[in-house]
Amino acid sequence: MAEIQPLRALHYDPDVVGSLDRVLAPPYDVIDGERRVALASRSTYNVVGIDLPVGDDPYTAAAAALARWRAEGAVVEDGEPALWPLTQSYDAPDGRRLTRSGFLCRVRVEPYGPGRIRPHERTHPGPKEDRLRLTRATRANLSAIFSLYSDLDGRAREALTGALAAGPPFGEATDDDGTLNRIWRVTDEATITSVRAALADAELLIADGHHRYETARTYADEVGGEGNHRFVLMCLVALEDPGMTVFGTHRLVNGLDPARREALGEAIRRDFEVADVSEDELVPRGEGPVRMGYMDAGSARPSMLTLRDQSIADRALAQHAEPYRQLDTAVLEALLLHGALGMSEEDVSHLRGLGYCTDLGQTISLLKEGRYDAAFFMRATPIEQVRAVARAGESMPPKSTYFFPKIPTGLVFNPLT
Repeated sequence: MAEIQPLRALHYDPDVVGSLDRVLAPPYDVIDGERRVALASRSTYNVVGIDLPVGDDPYTAAAAALARWRAEGAVVEDGEPALWPLTQSYDAPDGRRLTRSGFLCRVRVEPYGPGRIRPHERTHPGPKEDRLRLTRATRANLSAIFSLYSDLDGRAREALTGALAAGPPFGEATDDDGTLNRIWRVTDEATITSVRAALADAELLIADGHHRYETARTYADEVGGEGNHRFVLMCLVALEDPGMTVFGTHRLVNGLDPARREALGEAIRRDFEVADVSEDELVPRGEGPVRMGYMDAGSARPSMLTLRDQSIADRALAQHAEPYRQLDTAVLEALLLHGALGMSEEDVSHLRGLGYCTDLGQTISLLKEGRYDAAFFMRATPIEQVRAVARAGESMPPKSTYFFPKIPTGLVFNPLT
């Protein structure tokens, strides 16, 4: 079972930094250069200064900035362990206002395995090296890994409900997507004991932050022995939470010379039924057989591809478990990226000829601007399918899911010394 503990957090002091709106940021991997500049301009203490550092020696700069913020009282360390409940209220795609609830804590780092912590996606090597160098320099977890657990009887949620009703939040911030983030600090030992008891047999499924978790494992082994470095910062959310939303992540490919384009077209015609759709219908809806939207930059003709028969995927992915063979992203990867286009695992890992985008309109624009040659439009993978794949001991292709909203960086930090 996963070991869950309260943490003696480092956190911003609102009396020094002002509103949390000014200092929080999205996870580092969704911030481009322009957005980083905008975030840094909000406050000299904005977390991008340490989580996405720049300069000739960015990691040393991040460590120096964190030390300076602590010396100036902008970031302080708690005197006692606490859990940090978090609610995130946001507008869903269908217009409903939803609220997702979770809590931040620290979790013992250990190898992936049944009953403890499971991944659900494969990772890329580049981000892990970057996060490891940042961890070595700052000796802290700066952003929380987002993980899921099962709370069928609602015991964990119930244990924290009273704490949220007892008083105002420690802080709140509305991000650029319009999500209202509110966080509480809970030090009551009875509440903490109740939450830990409710999750005593919990298995954690990493939803977002695989690179950071694998970095934490490497760092813990580097340091060796016991200590704070054996734990990592996580935000835990129940699989059954009514505010859970998952999006698909679309795939874009380039480098399609005439031979590769013909090979792709032949594979599509052989393995898929092709139907014309409008651009607004490119993202598949609902459950059912493997399918995905498709658009070629040359013809700009939107189509829906539906796998002719599941046996095609079963043969191509015979070495994988049944839940994996039913994944849209896995079938796309096997039949079209690896099969028709001849991409290797290394090509996929290093994004050679491959890109990702979560927004339908932006994906179409990238095609029409000529920045990519073709795109595959993916529906969201249901939570139960994610869990079934993980339980089968499989890891989904990279970027198979996009959980929304993201956990902001800067809510709390987890010191590793």
